[in-house]
Amino acid sequence: MSATIIDGKAFAAKVRAQVAGHVARLKEDHGVTPGLAVVLVGEDPASQVYVRSKGKQTVEAGMASFEHRLDADTSEADLLALIDTLNNDPAVHGILVQLPLPGHMNSDLVINAIDPAKDVDGFHISNVGLLGTGQKSMVPCTPLGCLMMLREHHGHLSGMNAVVVGRSNIVGKPMAQLLLGDSCTVTIAHSRTRDLAAVCRGADILVAAVGRPEMIPGDWVKPGATVIDVGINRIQHPENPEKTRLVGDVDFVSAVEVAGAITPVPGGVGPMTIACLLANTLTACSRANGLQEPEGLTA
Repeated sequence: MSATIIDGKAFAAKVRAQVAGHVARLKEDHGVTPGLAVVLVGEDPASQVYVRSKGKQTVEAGMASFEHRLDADTSEADLLALIDTLNNDPAVHGILVQLPLPGHMNSDLVINAIDPAKDVDGFHISNVGLLGTGQKSMVPCTPLGCLMMLREHHGHLSGMNAVVVGRSNIVGKPMAQLLLGDSCTVTIAHSRTRDLAAVCRGADILVAAVGRPEMIPGDWVKPGATVIDVGINRIQHPENPEKTRLVGDVDFVSAVEVAGAITPVPGGVGPMTIACLLANTLTACSRANGLQEPEGLTA
């Protein structure tokens, strides 16, 4: 029997609609409009597409969108000065600096210059520490989206065995912290884990975030497990060498026959990332104004 497909595109649309509803009420009841500032340095084509999409969805949700495009040779000092200006702008509730940055810039220094309360990417060291100690924080968007989909599918995650394959600061580590927060028993695995296949087979929830195309085959999946595939890998199309196609970190064709539920690639986790960016901006705005946080849109 094939697994239930967790439709991230549909779920992201639902989240965006919830955000838009909350934004409309904030405007009407409190005269407050959440604002998101996105900073892009350089001409990276993928980043440009992503920033355009963020700006479009921000406006569609009823929020204020502030876009700052800087030349690739912009000095680190000038970028830090812009961040300082945005930190002190009351109309801006969320700040996102699009990565990767040019080589002459220190990404950690730049990210940690953002006011933690406006760090809607959840990458600031203060937010990392708050999340790791179970305190209120801004949470990275992709793991937050994964958690939302898991809660939607299962209801409660308490007591489930969760395996996160991948230990990045952006996905793997915060994903593990969020699952711990929902009382899962969590294992962080990676490419050097001994008998990785056996570790994966013990998972009720298997989150693949290692960045290797189709690394996890179906026979590594526990029958009936929920598989969240975070990987987005572009590989050569098997039938047309001149074209490429997107695949995840899981071999979908074999895994879908074993898993109880699975996210596809594309159309799974990906659409949730921007939806959760909007949710984080709404949360940051609510906190800044001493208002109740939006239910169901936070960790």
